[in-house]
Amino acid sequence: MISTATAAQQKLGIKWQVATQLPGANGVDHIGVAGPLTGVHNNVLIVGGGANFPKGMPWMGGAKKYNDAVYVFKKGPKGKLDVLHTAKLPEAQAYSACATTPQGIVCAGGEGENGVTNKVLLLQWADGNFVTKEMPSLPNGFTNAAATYCDGMVYLAGGENSTEALTQFLFLDMQHIQKGWQALPSLPQPVSHAVLAVQEGKEVKSIYLVGGRRKGSSGISELYQQVYSFNLRTKTWSEEAPLPYALSAASGIAAGNNTILIFSGDRGETFNKTERLIAAIKEESDEAKKESLNKQKAELQSGHPGFSKEVLAYHTGTKQWQAVSTIPFEAPVTTTAVCWDGDIYIPSGEIKAGVRTPQVLKGEIKK
Repeated sequence: MISTATAAQQKLGIKWQVATQLPGANGVDHIGVAGPLTGVHNNVLIVGGGANFPKGMPWMGGAKKYNDAVYVFKKGPKGKLDVLHTAKLPEAQAYSACATTPQGIVCAGGEGENGVTNKVLLLQWADGNFVTKEMPSLPNGFTNAAATYCDGMVYLAGGENSTEALTQFLFLDMQHIQKGWQALPSLPQPVSHAVLAVQEGKEVKSIYLVGGRRKGSSGISELYQQVYSFNLRTKTWSEEAPLPYALSAASGIAAGNNTILIFSGDRGETFNKTERLIAAIKEESDEAKKESLNKQKAELQSGHPGFSKEVLAYHTGTKQWQAVSTIPFEAPVTTTAVCWDGDIYIPSGEIKAGVRTPQVLKGEIKK
């Protein structure tokens, strides 16, 4: 549950601003992407790929488009970002698990026009050029996993394939990549769309798995409140204090010595209602009733209220959650928050069902 600390203690000084927008092309503004491949390398922010609906919302027949455009941003004046370079990925891709490392940004799995992939890319900014390198492939293809980096290792958790969410927990030694991805003890539950972050526990560094969801065989997803930690010394999973509410598709970072910050996320009300309508439409044989259900689904999705604007903090020492800040803009999900010189950057993402934002948000933590 959320701590009963005073409001003054709960509020964390985060100054939010729009640092930039993804640049448009041919006089047309960018509509943004969900699931971008993103991170920081050699003092630039890289944002590439992702998926959107440029020709209409999905409930109106609009097709999802996977993108290959890459934007490299440098820091400008007054907290703004400037476009330094544009490039392209080897192929259009979205929803990869992304982890910033000293060697570059590891982007594992994801999906494109041909479905899920087991490919892993390393995105780099080297000598004024955007470079991609292939890393060891994953043992299987999946999308919507979570990744983090700690002490030379990239850790990857969960994800989903075309039929189910996964319990896999893997690592890649960045100093010995020839060993490939190696298995660790499986997650306590199958999950996609979770947050993975490394932070100090009471005794040792642990990897924290926060929230997420699992689609059931009925087509209805279970959203999780559960939080687990993986002790990097004992190689065991433990249950932590649950989130104050079920949350999936959020983003998050480690902050300070014992705090994990979670940004936005989907609480699932509209999401689950939509899934139930989709299930009912599949079962309905009467065309008039089916048309009525489709109309209800379109109205529900077009009236989507947006996602949580709350910033939650988990204190790994006291095992308490607090609501510490509010994002004063439409808050994105299905993206990856990154820490750059102590500041928070949340690039693009989904702000309502089918709707993306081109904005790159910046949060400056006030000391």
